[in-house]
Amino acid sequence: MTEARHLHKFGGSSLANPECYLRVVDILKQYSHTNDLIVVSAAGKTTNNLIQFTEELALDKEAAQTTLNTIKEFQSSLIQNLIDGESAQVLLAQLDDELNLLSEFSAPLSSFEYAGILAHGEVWSSRLLASLLNQHGLVAVAKDSRTFLRAPAGTQPEIEKAKSYPLIKEILAQHAHQRIVFTGFIAQNDEGKTVLLGRNGSDYSATIIGALSEVERVTIWSDVAGVYSADPRIVDDACLLPLLRLDEASELARLAAPVLHSRTLQPVAQSAIDLHLRCSYQPESGSTHIERVLASGRGAKIITSLNNVILLELTFEKGHDFNRLLASVTEQLQKAQLTPLATDAHADQQRVRLAYTSEIANGAFEYLKALNIDSDIQLKEGYSLIAAVGAGVTNNAQHCFGFYQQLKSAPVEFITESQTGLSLVSVLRHSAPLCALVKGIHRQLFQAQRRVGLALCGKGNIGSSWLSLFGEQKAELEKRRGMNFELIAIIDSQSYWYDENGIDATTADIHFKDKAIANNGDEWLLKLGNTEKFDDVIVLDVTASQDLSNQYLDIAQQGLHLISANKIAGSSPGDYYYQVKESFEKINRHWLYNATVGAGLPINHTVKDLRESGDEVIALSGIFSGTLSWLFQQYDGSIPFSQLVELAWQQGLTEPDPRSDLDGSDVMRKLIILAREAGQEIEPDSVSVESLVPDALIPLSLDDFLDNCQQLDELLSERLHEAQRDGKVLRYVARLDKSGKARVGVEALPQEHALANLLPCDNIFAIESKWYKDNPLVIRGPGAGREVTAGAIQSDINLLSSLL
Repeated sequence: MTEARHLHKFGGSSLANPECYLRVVDILKQYSHTNDLIVVSAAGKTTNNLIQFTEELALDKEAAQTTLNTIKEFQSSLIQNLIDGESAQVLLAQLDDELNLLSEFSAPLSSFEYAGILAHGEVWSSRLLASLLNQHGLVAVAKDSRTFLRAPAGTQPEIEKAKSYPLIKEILAQHAHQRIVFTGFIAQNDEGKTVLLGRNGSDYSATIIGALSEVERVTIWSDVAGVYSADPRIVDDACLLPLLRLDEASELARLAAPVLHSRTLQPVAQSAIDLHLRCSYQPESGSTHIERVLASGRGAKIITSLNNVILLELTFEKGHDFNRLLASVTEQLQKAQLTPLATDAHADQQRVRLAYTSEIANGAFEYLKALNIDSDIQLKEGYSLIAAVGAGVTNNAQHCFGFYQQLKSAPVEFITESQTGLSLVSVLRHSAPLCALVKGIHRQLFQAQRRVGLALCGKGNIGSSWLSLFGEQKAELEKRRGMNFELIAIIDSQSYWYDENGIDATTADIHFKDKAIANNGDEWLLKLGNTEKFDDVIVLDVTASQDLSNQYLDIAQQGLHLISANKIAGSSPGDYYYQVKESFEKINRHWLYNATVGAGLPINHTVKDLRESGDEVIALSGIFSGTLSWLFQQYDGSIPFSQLVELAWQQGLTEPDPRSDLDGSDVMRKLIILAREAGQEIEPDSVSVESLVPDALIPLSLDDFLDNCQQLDELLSERLHEAQRDGKVLRYVARLDKSGKARVGVEALPQEHALANLLPCDNIFAIESKWYKDNPLVIRGPGAGREVTAGAIQSDINLLSSLL
């Protein structure tokens, strides 16, 4: 089976010197496959120097030659420091020939000559990196993207996919088992002339080549780890965003943020490409994954700014239909890929102002003049831009107020909302202290104390214990996390209490009956989903309810987080389990369920972390039920097993119905949850389960079961006597082997066995893996009890709040 192809793009800062090139080789050794594609920009300041060379040709031929010598020195130094022997001589000879040709140019240059000169930077990078990869044992070939990328010249050239696709397919077929190093930034028109793809054109090259090549993933490597909540060079404590929705990323790119370009994302939106942004200087420092989903949002995520904005002002002749002309101009600009950064329209003055980057403004000006609109068109320089970007920002009253509040004393020209509701944009006169404004807005919107709402489902033993624990720990939790946590709902099967102003956890049990109203199924859930008072809402499911587990998809759909002690969804048939996981992941919400196995023991986290760290879990075994651990530790024949069951139930050591423990379903669910954390695809019906509940007791009510549970004694007393004759003890054990075979049931174990010597209520988990093969990793401790399970819920709240 052919390995999925990935594409890696490296910008100029990632190729700035020999050390950077060698770092790129190390990255490709670790993160690329044999048939992967690579796109490169011109190294370091090469493009800037080539632009300087073209400008000096018209002013001072001698200065132009000096700049050309600087370029030669830099490129020659890269070759000499990186490439050995004959390969270096070949590259140096090619470089000399091309620089000699460049020295023969004279002003004035045509647009195509200018493009051809700038194209050399990418060609040199591609050739050098391919040679370096071959020298390090990674078979590679350099290819000029002009051999297959077709695009007409223009202000914002767009690749003609129908013409380009068959040409690149031919190249991929010729080099099926080699890494191909493509040039970024350049294409060719039908006349064979070089066409530049504009600002950040190499990123656009990467995603369009990725789409044409049908790669699985594109990773853009640069000098930053991805998208931050603000420019980290301006805001010291700006946060890296590990996930960003495609429409939010597109809006950020439309506003000319340097980390993304709008056309870079067009091929992503139109294909199945998975896009990641990473730092080539520190590959493990984090990344931003551009999510291919459109989900609801609650406010700004990023503050972006831009200097050197130019306003293009159109004043229409009086008597014309202003709205019709504005709609026509907007449509024409969109078709030409000249959508403005921001628009300010005044029908009473027959005037519209369009904000552009300095790179695009002249092209947009010439394009509008060519449309022969009855209007006066002027270019006005001396502006800057600042924007808050994020789904739902225009509907977030707190963020809107904070944005306007910070700008109230600034020299604002106009403020507008994007039609999509994804950004608030302010255009300011150049005298604005832009860095100070970015810092102020970032602090106002993101560093105010985050408000987190908590909704408790289930107020039984565990729920009551958690309420007590939360009441004690609330102030400390808020101090530690720098957030405000409010209990805003308590829900049981019959009724619920909802209060956005907060419920006092210490007295909630006392007042619940008076405050609660009838629970009709999903009314409480809709209220939680529609609250605008909280930045995040977390549902805590401490029930054993099948009905509630069936609502997990609805919880995700409302944009809520979920923490479960309820094992049902985590151990449900795979179709539903993976659907629930994906529904939370798609919208960047979290479903944590460490409390489902081992109460407060860190077993889920450990198994998952081993797998994600590169280990492979081979087998799992242990005593997974604190209830059954307690029962079988006590069961020595002196007290009937049925009496021990009733005693455990009275002490709150069992599920509300002890049969949920005794029938093995609870242990089976835990084994499935752990197996899935270990990477096994396992279904409930594939687990062999030994139930301790006689068939006759299954249909009875809880009271009738407890009255008749002496029937449990018959089978177990005989098995206990057999075990004791052999010097053994009975234990209820769960096992999963390397083949995926899973079983839970009673076993007779030697008294010295590790699983036989536990404190009452203790769980023990033995993990065999590649790393822990000869000496299994063992985790043991209390595995039942309302207090430790409540503690596990609190632990997950701590963990989830660190992810917000």
